[in-house]
Amino acid sequence: MSLFQADELIAALCRENVEFIVIGGVAATVHGLDRYTSDLDVIYRRTPDNIQRVAKAMDPLSPSLRGAPEGLPFRFDAETIVRGLNFTLMSTAGPIDFFATAPAATSYEELVEHSVSIKLCGCDVLVVELDKLIEMKRGAGRVKDFEMIAMLEELKNPLADGGEPAS
Repeated sequence: MSLFQADELIAALCRENVEFIVIGGVAATVHGLDRYTSDLDVIYRRTPDNIQRVAKAMDPLSPSLRGAPEGLPFRFDAETIVRGLNFTLMSTAGPIDFFATAPAATSYEELVEHSVSIKLCGCDVLVVELDKLIEMKRGAGRVKDFEMIAMLEELKNPLADGGEPAS
C-alpha cells in the first residue's frame, strides 16, 4: 500500500476526528522508505468518544475481518471495539489494522510523545518518529521487520544517498 492507496482510509479517519497514529509500513514510507506495504497500520486512542469516532469513520467502508471466512457475521461498531483491542480489517478502501498496543508502544498515550504531525490527505496526521518505528519493528521480531530495520537505519544516514554530512 502506498500513501496514495491509504488516502481514503486516512481521510475517513480524519473526517471523524479519530485520534490515531500511523505506524508500520506507511509510516516508513512517510519517512522516505520506498517499499510496498500491504495495509495501513494505526494505533488508536481507546477513549469512549474516540472508539465511537473509529466506528463511525469505518462504517461507510464496510469493514470485515481480514482472513475470516466469507459471510462470517461481524459488526465493527463501538461495542465490538470496546470488547477487543486489535483488529485486522478489510474495507472497501483497502486493508487497515487498528492496534490498541504494539511492540515498544504500550498505548496511544505513550506513543504520541514519539510522533510527528505530518500533512496527509489535507489534514494533520500523527506519524510515529523514525527512531520509535525502528524500536517497534525490533520489538515485533518478525523476519520482515528485521529486513525493514536495516533500510530504516539507512534513512538516518545522510551519506546513504550521496548527501552531505551534517555539520
